[in-house]
Amino acid sequence: MRSSRVAKETTSRFFDNAGSSTGSLTPRRSTRSSTRLARNIQENAVPNSSPTVSRAAINGEKPEEDDEKDDIIGFGSDIEDAVITRSSLSPRPNGATVTRKRKRTTTTTIASTTRPVKTEAGPSSSRRTRTTTTVKQSTKMELDSDDEKKENPLIKSDPDTDTPRRAGPRKAARKTTNPSTGEVKVSPPSDWEEIYRLVKEMRISGPAANAAVDTMGCERLASPQASARDRRFHTLVALMLSSQTKDTVNAEAMIRLKNELPPYEEGKPPGLNLENMLAVDPIVLNELIGKVGFHNNKTKYLKQAALLLRDNHNSDIPTTLEGLMSLPGVGPKMAHLCMGAENGWNKVTGIGVDVHVHRITNLWGWQSPPTKTPEETRLALESWLPRDKWKEINWLLVGFGQKVCLPVGRKCGDCELGLRGLCKSAERKKVIEGRRRVKVEVKEEVCLKKMEEEEADVKMESGDEGIKMEEEERKVVLKTEEEDIVMETTEVVDEEVLVKKSEDDEEERKGVVKIEEGGDVVMDSTEVDVPVKESEEDKKMAVKKSEDETDSSFIKKEEEDEKMES
Repeated sequence: MRSSRVAKETTSRFFDNAGSSTGSLTPRRSTRSSTRLARNIQENAVPNSSPTVSRAAINGEKPEEDDEKDDIIGFGSDIEDAVITRSSLSPRPNGATVTRKRKRTTTTTIASTTRPVKTEAGPSSSRRTRTTTTVKQSTKMELDSDDEKKENPLIKSDPDTDTPRRAGPRKAARKTTNPSTGEVKVSPPSDWEEIYRLVKEMRISGPAANAAVDTMGCERLASPQASARDRRFHTLVALMLSSQTKDTVNAEAMIRLKNELPPYEEGKPPGLNLENMLAVDPIVLNELIGKVGFHNNKTKYLKQAALLLRDNHNSDIPTTLEGLMSLPGVGPKMAHLCMGAENGWNKVTGIGVDVHVHRITNLWGWQSPPTKTPEETRLALESWLPRDKWKEINWLLVGFGQKVCLPVGRKCGDCELGLRGLCKSAERKKVIEGRRRVKVEVKEEVCLKKMEEEEADVKMESGDEGIKMEEEERKVVLKTEEEDIVMETTEVVDEEVLVKKSEDDEEERKGVVKIEEGGDVVMDSTEVDVPVKESEEDKKMAVKKSEDETDSSFIKKEEEDEKMES
């Protein structure tokens, strides 16, 4: 295989002198790795430094002070040894040394802006001065760019890539020992209060509200009409059925037990109580709870627990944590929840840690190292969590795990912890999508608010003229309304007058006029249209007239008789 020119030059530069000094060393075969090694050495070589291998290093002797400037590279050295660090060079005259990190590289654009500084130490110190100045200038440029972003509102960061940073790295719960007293104290996680507050807000009015545990949790499945002893028994049975079972399925099984469990004797009511549980056939009981997980084992546990409650606990649930855990199928989680339930003994003895509490607290990094079992999680939480939150945290995290932080398919885009960078286990893709959605919603709210402010400004600018115009328009509207009301009233009055007139005419046509005698004379309505009441003078005049008419008629008759006789 032919060797390249660079490989030959490298071989001649690094192995000729060594071979001549010892006489037994032969040049090594040139390969691609040796070629890369040579190029790396040439790029990082210090001016005026010897490219040959130190003889003291080859002979295994301690290098002298004059040889410290040479490159210390042996034949068995790793490729990283070929990179020259500034710490291996001689110090500056004033005693200060310049360290150079291998991972930190300077850009050519920044380096071109620096000026070489000449000192008495020679070209090598001038090169080191340029490198140090370059690093300082790059740091200053970064700081200046950050200041420009703050001062100039037009320079905006990308919300999809920028993650909200915490004040410092999260610290899990940790033990500290007092050296003077030897007392061991557990310090809580650094940001647990903020996480707890945000989760509580999401559970009350956020995306984690209205979870299944809020309405179908074990504490809420006891019948309110039952006695206190039976309610405690309901809570215990619900907890025993809840393991490896969803709340909806558990609630359905409890409804069947409360309605369909046969009575222990005729004349007694059916339903869930200790006496009916003791008397029920296991086959019937297994059928009633057939939808819950591990219903065969739970049927045995319920029958055995009923016997123990009757024989050892006066037909009631145990009053202690140890007594509850002595029942078959009851573990620490169920025992703590039963003791703290309102339909239990309402005594907080510990934290009820189920799979949701165990999983979510480890996702947050509250335990370090992560706990492996729910019981380990309970002990770790009880060591630092305030006691007034021991009962609430189960309700908090179970609902949060049912609605947002699901075991499969977590909704990190809807979680405030993920959006604010407080959850170290949040899925980045979902968080980015959630931030985009939130950004759109915020823009819409800002636009609506801006439109409202502009409308308010327009009204303020119009001032008195706008107010006067509005008042005039209001007056015109009121006047029009008044006119309409008056017209309607007039029409109604006219209609009433017409109706009354028609009624009066009808009465006149059908009415009768009565005149008192003497008395009153009754006349038909056809002769007189309007009833008239005569005065005394009118009556006298009428009588006199009638008498005169009688006299005149009598006289006229006498005259006629005389004519006839003649």
